[in-house]
Order: sequence, then C-alpha cells, then structure tokens
Amino acid sequence: MENIDNLLYGSRWKGFLGLMAVVLVLPLFVRSQYLFTLLILIGIYCIVTIGLSLLIGYAGQISLGHAAFFGIGAYASGILTAKYDMSAWLAMVIGMVVTFIIAYLIGIPILRLKGHILALATIAVNIIVYTLMLGLSEYTGGAGGLVGIPNLSLFGLNLGNQLYFYFFVWAVVALVILFSMNIIRSNVGRLLRSIHDSEIGTETLGINSAKYKVLIFAISAVFASLAGSLYAHYINFIAPPTFYITFSILLLVMVMVGGVHSIWGAMIGTAAIMFLNELIRFVGHTYFNIGGEVEIVVYGLIIVIVMIYMPKGLIGVLDSIRKMVWKGRKKEAVIPEEGVNYE
Repeated sequence: MENIDNLLYGSRWKGFLGLMAVVLVLPLFVRSQYLFTLLILIGIYCIVTIGLSLLIGYAGQISLGHAAFFGIGAYASGILTAKYDMSAWLAMVIGMVVTFIIAYLIGIPILRLKGHILALATIAVNIIVYTLMLGLSEYTGGAGGLVGIPNLSLFGLNLGNQLYFYFFVWAVVALVILFSMNIIRSNVGRLLRSIHDSEIGTETLGINSAKYKVLIFAISAVFASLAGSLYAHYINFIAPPTFYITFSILLLVMVMVGGVHSIWGAMIGTAAIMFLNELIRFVGHTYFNIGGEVEIVVYGLIIVIVMIYMPKGLIGVLDSIRKMVWKGRKKEAVIPEEGVNYE
C-alpha cells in the first residue's frame, strides 16, 4: 500500500480506488445496452476532459477546438484500418503521434495569444480540420462519413463485445488519470500552476513559459486523439458533424461544470453533462420537437449559471458538503455528556 500511496500522492489513491470499484461493480446492476453505451462514451469523453483540465485548469489556457484533435485521432485510426488494413493498435499510435506533432506546431503561434483571442484561434483550428474532413472525401468519405472501421481485438479477445470494451475503456481512463496526476505533482505541474497564476512572474524567474504551455497543449491533444480512436473503433462509423465546434463547446461545458481545477471535477462534469444531455434530447424531441441548436443554448445557460453560482463547479459543491459533514462530526465528538462539566 505504501507504493501505491506514493504513486498516487497522498490520500488521492482513495478516490482512484473508489472510482475503480464503481467501474467494477456497475456491470452487476446495468443490463441495458443503451446505458452501457452511455457509460462507455462517458469513459471516452473523460479522457478528453482530463486533458482539457490540465490545459485550462492548471496551465490557464483556453481551447474551443479539441474536437479537431478528437477527429484527427478518429480519422487516422479509421482510414488506416478501414482503407489500408493496418493494425488498429499501430494506427492508434500513428494517430497520437501525428496529433502531437500537429498540436505542437499549431500551439507555438496560437498560444502566444490570450483570453478570448486564443479561444477564437482554437475555434478556427476546429473549423479548418472540419473542412478538411469534408473536403478530403477520397480518404474520409466526405459528408457521408467513413464506414467499415473494425472493432479492436486484444490478445484474441474481441473488444466488439460491449462488456469487454467497457472494461478496456475504463482501464485506459485509469492509466490517463495516473499519468495526469503524476504531471500535476511533478515540477512540470508546479510550473503550469505558476504560469496560470502569473505568466509574467514565472518568466521573470528565467522559465520559458511558452515551452510548457505548448507541451501541455500537445499532451491534451494526444489524450483527445486517443479518445477519438477508441470512439471510432467502438462506433465503427465516423462522420464530420461529430467533430464540429458544438462538440468542442460540449467538452468545455463538461470541464466547467465539474470544476476546471481538478481532473476529478472534469470527470464528474463529463458524467453529469452526458446524463443531462440525454435528458435534454429526450424532453426536447419528445415534447417540443426541437434539438440541435437549442442544445447549444442550454449549454450556454449552464455555463452562465455555473460561473455565477458554482465558480468551482460540482467538485467545489461536493467539497463544501464534505467539509460541513466533517465539521458536524467534530462538533459531535466534543459535545460533553449530560451532567459532565468540563470547566
């Protein structure tokens, strides 16, 4: 236990092991294929939002274009496996390497920008990649999408089986969490927080803040690429609308709602928004016959409400509840028994 405690840094292993316990237990109660698909998608999207949490919450850099990197990973895996019969694992790695290089090269100029200008620049990246997905129809299938993407197979185990893929996706999420927590607790993580608090102050210490901003931008893009590959091999079909700006906004909402300064908050926000998203679609389509653009309006309202009433997100609310309960227990512990005078 000492080793794992050191690996996860302090008491944080409790949250990690608690998550893994929930992941292991859920299949005993969930029988619906629809819910299984939802849980798998939550796992896939958590990989992206954890990366966004590192970028936004720790480095203080905004991105509204991560759907582009998600799409690059998905199309890299899809094209190389469906059109060139390449190994899915090799295609996935190639997709991550290509995404890292693209994100690194893009990050060098755009991360010199600040605030809403940076946000607009990342939106432009998303639009360019989306346009390429439509235009390079010989490879991507254009607006009709790319079909025939094979399922993953691991040591002879067909991950086309929903239960196996569920466990596989969450095993990948666990690895991403461990990797991210090590970044957060490393010198790099401390530098990122320093850049977030005061970029000018950090640079006065002789630190090249641009290098670390670009690095964490590229790492978060690789997370998105990995998630995109998993998505492609699970759904077996991809089309450009999945990777449009609306998906980038949805990812940002997930991180903001959960709590941008914590990877656990990002995961909580992902799960909360996914279930809320399904509720909005059901209510909108069933009772009002609306969808699409209305969902974006709802996301905007959610961001406004969260920024006003829950600036630390759901993780902040849960932390406040935990502290209140802890204080209550401490008060109960010091209440003197009846008839006993401690004075």
